Amino acid sequence: MTRAILTALFLTLSMGLPAPGQAQGTEVAFGNGMQQDTSAPVEATADALSVNQKDGTALYTGNVVIVQGEMRLAAPRVLVVYSEEQGKIQRMEATGGVILVSGTEAAEAERADYDISNGTVVMTGNVLLTQGPSAVTSERMVVNLETGTANMSGRVKTVLQPADDQKASQ
Repeated sequence: MTRAILTALFLTLSMGLPAPGQAQGTEVAFGNGMQQDTSAPVEATADALSVNQKDGTALYTGNVVIVQGEMRLAAPRVLVVYSEEQGKIQRMEATGGVILVSGTEAAEAERADYDISNGTVVMTGNVLLTQGPSAVTSERMVVNLETGTANMSGRVKTVLQPADDQKASQ
């Protein structure tokens, strides 16, 4: 093996990213291994809000930003579904192009479903996860906010960028 291939494999293993040949499901660190406090308050801002008392939902539209602890989710449209318990959020459905940021990492997808009680975010449709200079794409990513990990599936592709000092030595 050439030095460049060995370096790429070492970086893959040390970063927790899938090896270049893996095509189906892989687990990666998300949020630098940070554990999200799913009991922290959720703050939402948007251009407009429509509340439906009958079905217990709130629809935020236009430049929606949802913040909980260190996690930030942005989308054009977010539907918040409340549980039977007064004022408790059960889940959120973000659509129209979603960006999820946790620590120094970011993920983009067409849709994200955040289950508050389970502490999971399921992102689907052209998922792109960036971790520093490297990127992973897939069709689906399930983020476990309690463990700080994500499982990616559906034609997973990884792009690894060599470190600057390694480029100079080749």
